[in-house]
Amino acid sequence: MISQFFVLSQRGDNIVFRDYRGEVQKGSAETFFRRVKFWKEDADGDAPPVFNVDGVNYFHVKVAGLLFVATTRVNVSPSVVLELLQRTARVIKDYLGVLNEDSFRKNFVLVYELLDEMIDFGYVQTTSTEVLKSYVFNEPIVIETAHMPVGPASIFMHGGKRMPGTAITKSVVANEPGGKKRDEIFVDVIEKISVTFNSSGYILTSEIDGTIQMKSYLTGNPEIRLALNEDLSIGTSDYRGSGAVILDDCNFHESVHLDSFDVDRTLSLVPPDGEFPVMNYRITQAFKPPFRINTLIEETGPLKAEVTIKVRAEFNSSINANTVLVQMPLPTFTARVNFELEPGAVGHNTDFKEANKRLEWGIKKVVGGSEHTLRAKLTFSQELHGNIMKEAGPLSMTFTIPMYNSSRLQVKYLQIAKKSKSHNPYRWVRYVTQANSYVARL
Repeated sequence: MISQFFVLSQRGDNIVFRDYRGEVQKGSAETFFRRVKFWKEDADGDAPPVFNVDGVNYFHVKVAGLLFVATTRVNVSPSVVLELLQRTARVIKDYLGVLNEDSFRKNFVLVYELLDEMIDFGYVQTTSTEVLKSYVFNEPIVIETAHMPVGPASIFMHGGKRMPGTAITKSVVANEPGGKKRDEIFVDVIEKISVTFNSSGYILTSEIDGTIQMKSYLTGNPEIRLALNEDLSIGTSDYRGSGAVILDDCNFHESVHLDSFDVDRTLSLVPPDGEFPVMNYRITQAFKPPFRINTLIEETGPLKAEVTIKVRAEFNSSINANTVLVQMPLPTFTARVNFELEPGAVGHNTDFKEANKRLEWGIKKVVGGSEHTLRAKLTFSQELHGNIMKEAGPLSMTFTIPMYNSSRLQVKYLQIAKKSKSHNPYRWVRYVTQANSYVARL
């Protein structure tokens, strides 16, 4: 049960506000944003997703740069409210196509209508796009996506063809110009990997959190068969050899039928309207990390030290990693940093964040098989009394690698029940690997 729901922009502007029960003061949105922006309880981190101020519980998630917030005075399960916020964001995105401040402001009547159908007096009624189509008949004002930036990670593949990711920003309820809908379905295999290296470069821990997302624009809701690797194993009981993809555990969407999954690793389902996770999975078996990181730090004088960072891409040369960012905390008394990049380096940027004593190295694009080196010469304001290795690090890395996945989990085929011989919907598949926690100790 929640008392209020509101959506804030990055500036703190109130885009949508709904008070369901009148139990919480009207200035709660301002209180929340001020507390999140100037969070002091943990200087190094952001505000937690749940916190309490003056007897009011605040729950929030950040989606597409917007803050979705719920408040209540009663003791409710945090996981339930956070899941409600995520699902509310997903339903609104299904209807509007694009989730941003502009689309909210142009479709605020539709958004309020959706909120009134989903939540009544603070109690959840439904978060299903399929069910809401029976009650909400307003069509959205479609936002033009042609000017929206499209990164390489948002490219869908269909055989040899490519489709920009903005294709998935269409509303699931609005018709295209001409009153027709193009029959197509989009499948995302998204993996977030966590790896910790020790000082010698050996892997201490590794984990993959993956999800298969689907968004359907098919008319008539036909049955779909989605086939995964035949050598896919869950747990270690049915281990099938060294090349097998082994999942520690997984769960499926309620619409998925598993009648033939144990036999041929095929999922059958009638996809509901909107975007939804077909399957979530977790892997802790050893896998080849996409990047190897080597870091060396040594004192070169009484008030000087030199840091050498090497990053090597371990994937195929036909694949590129994008928006790579390497960060490393430096000793407290670091006053100045001079950077040296390898000759001919293009698309690199370096920075020393003096406020929190952090080195940052950004690389726009990393080609598979390549190696990049950064040297940073540190100057200290006073002599270090402890071990420099203990005062610096650990090094962390974020990146996005399109059309690559570490687990080797593959969508082998996507079969759609045909209404006629000429009916052949488009099928688009995209693989994306992202860093969740990629850390190298010194």
